[in-house]
Amino acid sequence: MDPGKLCILVTGGTFDKDYLEIEGRLHFRESHVEEMLRLGRNRLDVRVETLMLIDSLEMTDVHRARILEACRAAPEPRIVITHGTDTMALTAQTIGAAALPKTVVLTGAMVPYTFGSSDGLFNLGSALAFVQALPRGTYVAMNGRCLGWERAHKNRSTGVFEEA
Repeated sequence: MDPGKLCILVTGGTFDKDYLEIEGRLHFRESHVEEMLRLGRNRLDVRVETLMLIDSLEMTDVHRARILEACRAAPEPRIVITHGTDTMALTAQTIGAAALPKTVVLTGAMVPYTFGSSDGLFNLGSALAFVQALPRGTYVAMNGRCLGWERAHKNRSTGVFEEA
């Protein structure tokens, strides 16, 4: 394993949604992660792999098993996962319980990147910094905070991740 390499696994979520103006709904076309890395002037050695583009409310245990297997198979010791916020904590629990010998950080956005006022770019940058600085384990990084998988919880009334 090359300690300098990072992997970003894309799963979808609000991070990658686009707005269909004619239909008045959000949907997925393609991931925005590569563009976000360019705009953020990324200088890290990052491999991006799109696993799926789904809303996390549609994510099943089969999807979570696929994400866990991708983490296991990734040659990189540090992984960032972009994920929808509604079930991010559940996926973090699945990965954390596997006790992989890697550092895995899940992140997402409350507002789609394409809206311009998204927290996604900040959250992605924070996750990339956290994944380099933290010891092995699984974490959730949102809005400048990083929480361990065992206690990360989305407060639905405030829209903020906090310790449970």
